[in-house]
Amino acid sequence: MGEELQVIDRRSPVPFYSQLKALMLADIAARGLEPGDRIPTERELCEGYDVSRTVVRQTLLELEHEGVISREKGRGTFLADRRSSAGFGGALIGTFEDIQSAEGHQHSRVVRRGIVPAPQRIADDLGIDEGVEVVEIERIREVDGVPWAFTRTHLPIDVGRPLLDVALEDVSLFGILEREFGVRFDRARRSFVAELASQQVADALEVELGSPILAMRSVSYDETGRAVERFAGFHRGDVSRLDVEVQHARS
Repeated sequence: MGEELQVIDRRSPVPFYSQLKALMLADIAARGLEPGDRIPTERELCEGYDVSRTVVRQTLLELEHEGVISREKGRGTFLADRRSSAGFGGALIGTFEDIQSAEGHQHSRVVRRGIVPAPQRIADDLGIDEGVEVVEIERIREVDGVPWAFTRTHLPIDVGRPLLDVALEDVSLFGILEREFGVRFDRARRSFVAELASQQVADALEVELGSPILAMRSVSYDETGRAVERFAGFHRGDVSRLDVEVQHARS
């Protein structure tokens, strides 16, 4: 993308597509690209970073899921306007990416994951019986080392079990499930509400009990109408924003 690109560290245990994603984001920032600017083609990325087309495609899929880029058939790949692409939770992408943080370096980490019996509310949302085992994943996203969002995801056991054994730092769960395990998300039902931080959320976000937060809850469905993910995200009110784009409806 730039004239002098950083290269993939082939001795690193970090997957090539994760390294390429970080390198591309750094180059986008260094070049000062703006929404609508064209991103190099798959061939150009392969040549520029000396990686295979498979690695490039995995990286582009991840960036597309995160709302960083948009791909238009017959035209190319462009840097997306993340505010308008997310809308009011309207894009079917990783739920971390619907709400944007303040500027800064972002990092996500897993704080807990395992198999648990589904409480009644989780069971109702996933269309299963109370007490049936589900996969539960809790993550924290940080901005410049400061906790910004705490999320809790529940998935049916057959959908979520593969996620117990893969790296989940700095990735979209949607992207991994679609790219590596064949899950096809079709639609989601989401709600947003201003809340006061519970003790668990306050501890995770390192804020005072009762601090204002923006909570998003979501249930995602596959093409058959089956609920395949139940998500709750709690975002610090002092470093989060939710952009909304409206358009006049004309008859």
